Amino acid sequence: MTVVVRRARPDDLDFLVGLARHEDVQPFLAASRPTDPESLLGDIERSTEEADVFGVFVIEVDGDVAGVMRFTSRGGPNRIADLGGLAVHPDFRGRKIADEAARLFQRHLFDELGFHRLQMEIYGFNERAMRHAERSGFIREGVRRKAYWRDGGWVDGVLFGLVAEDLADPPSSTS
Repeated sequence: MTVVVRRARPDDLDFLVGLARHEDVQPFLAASRPTDPESLLGDIERSTEEADVFGVFVIEVDGDVAGVMRFTSRGGPNRIADLGGLAVHPDFRGRKIADEAARLFQRHLFDELGFHRLQMEIYGFNERAMRHAERSGFIREGVRRKAYWRDGGWVDGVLFGLVAEDLADPPSSTS
């Protein structure tokens, strides 16, 4: 199985709309995340035009589009990227595709775009996403208690962070 992460293109739009509106995906995405074609196309165009500060990326598995992930730069000298919108189509779940894609995405953001810190916030009810974050190297840093109104009640936002040094290759054990 070959996993590739690349910037979204206009020909990915139908997949992205369908994924954002999928009944097994939508409840876990930020309520403010766009799902309409016009907004998503605008995000794809912005990802190309402002490649160093904003990105919509698709996950491909053996050439098939399987998911999406995003980043936004906080700007300034601290070189922080906020990550979000990771979604893998249910047909591709259970194969750790998101874990491989996350590692590729982290390397791109650290090595090619020069970020120092990656951070994200996950709804407290999204156990699957929190397990994924920890498997992908993120450190749980805190909780925003009852920060978001979802489905008739307040839910926590769990904060995760990863700095470039966390992914440093360990020293070789050979002499």
